[in-house]
Amino acid sequence: MPFWRSWHRPLLAVSALMAALTVISALGLAFDDRVLTGSPVWSKPFKFSLSFTLYGLSLAWMLSLATRARRLGWWAGATVTVTMLIEMAVIIGQTVRGRRSHFNVETAFDAALYNVMGATVVVLWTASLVIALLLFRADLPDRASAWALKLGSVIALTGAALGFLMTLPTSEQAAADRAGTATTLGAHAVGVPDGGPSMPLTGWSTTGGDLRIPHFLGMHALQLLPLLVLALLLLAPRLPRLRDERVRLRLVLTASAAYAALVALVTWQALRGQPLTRPDGATLAALAAILAGTALSARLALRPLPVPRKDPERELVS
Repeated sequence: MPFWRSWHRPLLAVSALMAALTVISALGLAFDDRVLTGSPVWSKPFKFSLSFTLYGLSLAWMLSLATRARRLGWWAGATVTVTMLIEMAVIIGQTVRGRRSHFNVETAFDAALYNVMGATVVVLWTASLVIALLLFRADLPDRASAWALKLGSVIALTGAALGFLMTLPTSEQAAADRAGTATTLGAHAVGVPDGGPSMPLTGWSTTGGDLRIPHFLGMHALQLLPLLVLALLLLAPRLPRLRDERVRLRLVLTASAAYAALVALVTWQALRGQPLTRPDGATLAALAAILAGTALSARLALRPLPVPRKDPERELVS
């Protein structure tokens, strides 16, 4: 039986749909020359559909590893499926209309769609939290893999929660909202308006802070930390030290701590209105500290572990 038969079927189906939408959005980028807030109009559907493809596949696989409350896990996965469909329906619908899907309260209809998206994100996050809790209760034989999944889920949930910072209105937006003249509530950028100079493909601001960076980096811990374990297992036949599960576990814990520290760093950088491409001395010093701490921890993690000594008397008794 193919291994994916045990994966969560609705999440597999929605991931296939999101992959198809990624292709459609790529065609939109190639043939639709409309621009919205400084970016190609199809860039948001492309990024969201690609991200949802990876997210859906990750959760579909992770739910197959749950050993307890599997029915609850199935319903949590089904909830994520529905929320992703609603989210993408609004994003693509607004793209076709040439309107912003996020932060747009220009008309009553735009505001209603934005509120729907906000509600679905809360539901999606809550369902993902349920799945993470089930993984914490799962009995997985390999401890390194188990902790990669657990910590990857925690960091991903944190990254997703950081997205709520984007919904907070600026002081000017709040004043306009009180006056009943607001057209936008919330923003990606910090310190500069959305739609200014940005990095290619990602669209991240190059003149101010951008909260999409920690949001993106945090959420994809869900894929990167399990991939690290896979890489360690593939390297184990050539590097004997990695054959010890305890060494792999220490490397996973080191990588997880470094990843969490990096998410914290880029969040701090964004909140200070600082572009990713122009870090100041404080940011560089913090990055250097993270790199140094990670290198030292990795070196310690790779040290040979003592082989447990056998008790001769206990062996004689047995």
